[in-house]
This record gives sequence, C-alpha cells and structure tokens, in this order.
Amino acid sequence: MNKHPVQMLDPVFDYLDGLIRDHGDVLFAVACYAAIPLCVWILFGGSRRKSSAQDSAPPRIIVIHQPAERREPEEDFNPFPPPREPDWSDYNDRHWD
Repeated sequence: MNKHPVQMLDPVFDYLDGLIRDHGDVLFAVACYAAIPLCVWILFGGSRRKSSAQDSAPPRIIVIHQPAERREPEEDFNPFPPPREPDWSDYNDRHWD
C-alpha cells in the first residue's frame, strides 16, 4: 500500500472525476440555482455578525475638515486657439531658399 499522502488521495480524485463526468451537467445546474439565494442572502446582510442592541455602541464617525487653500483661478486652456498671422520670427532663413 502506498503511504505517500498524494497517492492516498487518488481514490478521492478518481471518485470526483467520475462524479463530474457522469453528473456534471446536473451539478452545474444545481450550483447555478443555489447561487441565486446565496447572492440574495449576502446582499441583504446575512453574512454580518448579529449583535444585541444593548451591547453594541453607536458607530464612531471621524470627520476631518481641511481648510481650503485660496488659489488664483487658472486661465482657461483653449485646445483650439483662433488662427493668427505668423510672426517673422517664426520663419528661418532655410525656408527662403
């Protein structure tokens, strides 16, 4: 008999492989139908720990107010500026060859 832990799990894996091979479609359908109530239960707070009203303290709320810094308004950026006549400094002597 094999004493290695991985080889001892081979019968379990063979059983699960056969179960999925023979009844995989039914198991998938059951899992899909079971997921709907599970999601509803989680969304309605079923996974939260229940505590009695007398033992629980009100939740603490920490509010940190930061003073607003006064900044000069930035000038608006226009991605499409109006066309302008080019200055003579925009040209190089190479353009006049």
